[in-house]
Amino acid sequence: MNILVVDAQGGGIGKQLVSSIKQSINGAKVWAVGTNVAATTAMLKAGADQASTGENAVVVAVRKADVIVGPIGIVIADSLLGEITPVMARVIAQSDAKRVFIPFNHCDNVIVGVSGYNTGKLIQEAVDQVQKFCS
Repeated sequence: MNILVVDAQGGGIGKQLVSSIKQSINGAKVWAVGTNVAATTAMLKAGADQASTGENAVVVAVRKADVIVGPIGIVIADSLLGEITPVMARVIAQSDAKRVFIPFNHCDNVIVGVSGYNTGKLIQEAVDQVQKFCS
């Protein structure tokens, strides 16, 4: 099972996802793609099997992914402080892979109904869903 984790900014969410996926799903192959070097480095240090950076890396990685995981902003052009390009958002949204999005209210995008959840709970629910896809 090829799991793609996409993150931006400092890669904190991606780092937690990679670490949790590697601990929870035996045999998972995790490819981390950061929109910048800091995000990529954080995910690589968390145990990603391979990592790359930038728009073209996202384009290539989504073709090989069975599951894509990341904050909801990865499918919203210009989100995450402008780090998600329209191309990135489009290829992720149009991928044939299963997609698991973590709902964060950030960068002028507000998702109602999730205000009672902390980051740890959201990460765990995302990993649980990925695990279901891998079974």
